[in-house]
Amino acid sequence: MAPRASWKGFLKIAEVTCPVALYAAASTTERIALHTINRRTGNRIQREFVDAETGETVERDDQVKGYEVGKDEYVSLEPEEIAAVIPHGDRTLTVSAFIDLAEADDLYFDKPYYLAPSDRSGDETFTLLREGMLAAKAAAIAEAALFRRVRTLLIRPDGKGLAATTLNFDYEVRSAEEAFSAVPAKKISREMLDLAIHIIKTKAGAFDPRAVHDRYEGALADLVKLKLEGKPIPKRAEPQKEAIVSLMQALRDSARAGGKASGKSRAGKAAGGGAGATAKAAAPRRKAG
Repeated sequence: MAPRASWKGFLKIAEVTCPVALYAAASTTERIALHTINRRTGNRIQREFVDAETGETVERDDQVKGYEVGKDEYVSLEPEEIAAVIPHGDRTLTVSAFIDLAEADDLYFDKPYYLAPSDRSGDETFTLLREGMLAAKAAAIAEAALFRRVRTLLIRPDGKGLAATTLNFDYEVRSAEEAFSAVPAKKISREMLDLAIHIIKTKAGAFDPRAVHDRYEGALADLVKLKLEGKPIPKRAEPQKEAIVSLMQALRDSARAGGKASGKSRAGKAAGGGAGATAKAAAPRRKAG
């Protein structure tokens, strides 16, 4: 079954255009969904909106959006008033510039999408644009009215198509200086730094999204299965308290443990070589940048 497009329009670079469609690259529909139910009856609970002052239920027709201008003081905005000011584009994703992908700060990355031709008549133009960006090692900055807002997207080649990531607005990204303002300046000795580098090297690997598991989802699935089968729920194990050791001693212990693991890994490769080959084969196809 072909995926459903989130948006359809045209990709425009200078005077060149082609029909395209955006497809969501990430989805939460496969997650386990939990509903709120009545413990006594087992029936699902319905949500009601009530007036904060009177406590009375407010019907849908009487509900409007409001902007707070003071304590308990709001300016009401009718649906037709909001609709009148929402940006309405011509369904064109207009490229304003090409940049080196390394220049893009991923803190601004919002939601990922796939961009593909929406009509076979645009296949050749789409392929030309994709191959041009690939050859130039460039990413495109484009703008369009998407989902009731004017959004900026970063577009880059991805396999036979393009990947398009909506970008957060500048006011949405918090200052790093504020987040790190309380971090004190510390001087690290050369010995400690060398040990840290050694530990990092012994734990070197490749990022494989397939190896990242959602432990929460797995635990929920196991819990639901136990409940359905009427089996007892295991009690949560209390975390063990670890002895406090100095940072230098912890680094040395980690370095020794890493060295032993690395030696075992080399021995395994010498014996069979299969593990290393499997790890390489499982590496993801996409690289940053």
